[in-house]
Amino acid sequence: MKAAGGKVVGDVNVPLNTPDFSSFLLQAQASKAKIIGLANAGGDTINSIKQGAEFGIVEGGQKFAGLLIFITDVHSLGLKTAQGLQLSGPFYHDMNDETRAFSKRFEQRMGHPPSFTQAGVYSAMHHYLNAVKALNSKDPDKVMAKMRETPINDFMTKNGKLREDGRVIRDFYLFEVKKPSESKGEWDLFKLIETVPGDQAFRPIDKGECPLVKKG
Repeated sequence: MKAAGGKVVGDVNVPLNTPDFSSFLLQAQASKAKIIGLANAGGDTINSIKQGAEFGIVEGGQKFAGLLIFITDVHSLGLKTAQGLQLSGPFYHDMNDETRAFSKRFEQRMGHPPSFTQAGVYSAMHHYLNAVKALNSKDPDKVMAKMRETPINDFMTKNGKLREDGRVIRDFYLFEVKKPSESKGEWDLFKLIETVPGDQAFRPIDKGECPLVKKG
């Protein structure tokens, strides 16, 4: 946060699965922070946002930012409650013709658009199977080498790269949840705020401690 030019005005530890976030939310509200980061997930995140809406945090000019938010979370909350929430991810179903085409096929089978993890699993398996097909082999070392040397180009990722440490380097996107008045349908939930290039979105490989990475 600080390295990117931001300022941390406070933090508070929150118990897992607590039903009452009021005291923590009031501290965040009183801090006057522009962005309140939610370093939780699942039901805790949903309850944080619900209770934050009751306190009028977003209406008061602050914004929530979730570190792990799925489209299904936002759909569950509803736009009235989740509006203004900021989140990041590598995929959204309504970004372009390719994402819409894939998501339409997914929705026909599953009844709802894919989350970024569901799209990511499909993308990863497609990249793996393409490597197997190109080599006519399932030898793991050869397949992994092929996957690393082959750029990832599909409905989700453009010119992506699989690093030696297993990280896929691709663009990431900052989204904001729409206001009810901005939405045109049940799953029209996000608007794109900013695109973060892959080489800026992830920690450099030499800053990690992955044992798979060969040391110079």
